[in-house]
Amino acid sequence: MGKFQVISHPLIQHKLSILRRTATSTKEFRELVNEIAMLMGYEVLRDLPLEDVEIETPITKTVQKRLSGKKLAIVPILRAGIGMVDGLLSLTPAAKVGHIGMYRDEETLQPVEYLVKLPVDIDQRQIFLVDPMLATGGSAVLAVNSLKKRGASNIRFVCLVAAPEGVKTLQEAHPDIDIYTAALDEKLNEQGYIVPGLGDAGDRLFGTK
Repeated sequence: MGKFQVISHPLIQHKLSILRRTATSTKEFRELVNEIAMLMGYEVLRDLPLEDVEIETPITKTVQKRLSGKKLAIVPILRAGIGMVDGLLSLTPAAKVGHIGMYRDEETLQPVEYLVKLPVDIDQRQIFLVDPMLATGGSAVLAVNSLKKRGASNIRFVCLVAAPEGVKTLQEAHPDIDIYTAALDEKLNEQGYIVPGLGDAGDRLFGTK
């Protein structure tokens, strides 16, 4: 079973509380999503591989550590996942960015994929699949299916708020995936929204209704 981790750093919890408030403006919401993603990145990237490198300090030559150049990819689930990309890119500027677009079919309420645009060597990359919400888990499962179909195997899912139902669905469908969230909320309501949650992340990020 993949790792499930709630990243409960005080700064993250503080910013998440502001993010949840109805009164938070679109501008603030966007900035906070970005900041929280960056702070989460510190933990999500904790086990990046290192290699030895010889450098010269003002005093002497020495062997120290640097990132071993493992290829990374950040893949947001559209639309809302876009809000988390810059936060992670600020820590790993050389990462490639892919996109997976989904919408919810109004009849079946199931997610439907409409766009997949990924780096050509996606099968060789450590992938961070990002979406602010893990609600029913449907979109996340479909997105991971999409990535695996194209040869990807090293996938981590990063969200801001998760519902227990979504975590269970994703873990059952893809037990090899690590899941990182800033909060594990109480439940889903009848409409499939996370409670207490933060509403519709896409609408709040982009100022749409």
